[in-house]
Amino acid sequence: MLIGLVLLATVLGLVWRARNGRIVRVTESGTISGNRVTIPNAPTFGSCVTLLQFSTVACAPCATTHSLLSSLALELDDGTGQVVHVDIDVTARPALAKQFNLLQSPTTFILDGDGVLQARISGAPKISEVRAELERMLCLELV
Repeated sequence: MLIGLVLLATVLGLVWRARNGRIVRVTESGTISGNRVTIPNAPTFGSCVTLLQFSTVACAPCATTHSLLSSLALELDDGTGQVVHVDIDVTARPALAKQFNLLQSPTTFILDGDGVLQARISGAPKISEVRAELERMLCLELV
């Protein structure tokens, strides 16, 4: 019995670890408004891409994620606000955690220029994957 529980916990841990920090592209809901993210009193979103990070005060990886995503947004932005990083503290706004089903912090949404959710990352993101996703989205914007 004990060996079975240890094995189950190990398998679940490995599955969680494999999915943590990975980009999950969001499927269309059938309408643009169904996937559009609106947050009252939030900073302005980017004209092409927004990295929307949800953090909490007690989150250790949130500060590192903030630094990485801010640097990446500055690097890829052309100075016109096409790529923006927005960090929202859900500690002060718990209704957002419920609204967006935030089960882990940080959680990052990648939004297009219309504020439509394109991808979601639970946990600390893998910056190389975020960079590749942003470059893909920016190339699509140019077409």
